[in-house]
Amino acid sequence: MARTALFGGSFNPIHDGHLLLADEVREHLGLDRVVFMPAAVPPHKPVSGLAPAPDRYAMVKLAIADNPAFEASDLELRRPGTSYTVDTLAAMGVPPAELFLLIGSETFLDLLSWREPHRVASLARLVVIPRTGSAFDPKSAAARKVLREIGMDAFVTAEHGAPPPASGVLLVHATSLPISASDLRLRAAAGRSLAYRVPRAVAAYIAGKRLYGAGA
Repeated sequence: MARTALFGGSFNPIHDGHLLLADEVREHLGLDRVVFMPAAVPPHKPVSGLAPAPDRYAMVKLAIADNPAFEASDLELRRPGTSYTVDTLAAMGVPPAELFLLIGSETFLDLLSWREPHRVASLARLVVIPRTGSAFDPKSAAARKVLREIGMDAFVTAEHGAPPPASGVLLVHATSLPISASDLRLRAAAGRSLAYRVPRAVAAYIAGKRLYGAGA
């Protein structure tokens, strides 16, 4: 079974920051593939500002087309209702020892608001990626509370390219570019350049589909 990372999100739109982070984590942990999973109905984000799910999925496919280690999945788009990660992990059919869930450090601190967070942690190895320059402290009371509630003892780190420790929440420091999807949407609406922020094919798709008010 291929060692697989699930990288979920709204991808509204996908950008170079997502791609760089996924590639660094894949290389660091020696993963075989990273599956990008656009959420149809994210449980923690308003749907009013989302581009249509088929468009977000199409942009993901365009963005990763030249990387054989990256895959796009429409699993959550095909499933009705809210896109809960616990349901997605269960449906992927990958053994927990071979499945890794990529989440940011802010998301980790909010994990107890997710559906069945303890089960999420049992279905996949959690990989927490602090944002560059963030004040995330893995020894803080807030972080320890989440660890305790999901049944984990500690954060662990892995040597670059070496097999990760067999248990614990993995802490991986990867480059996070100062790119935000909300800023990209504003730039598109204002007719400003998206170059060097999203792949060229994604910028062309946004312009062609007039997403986020582009070309309006």
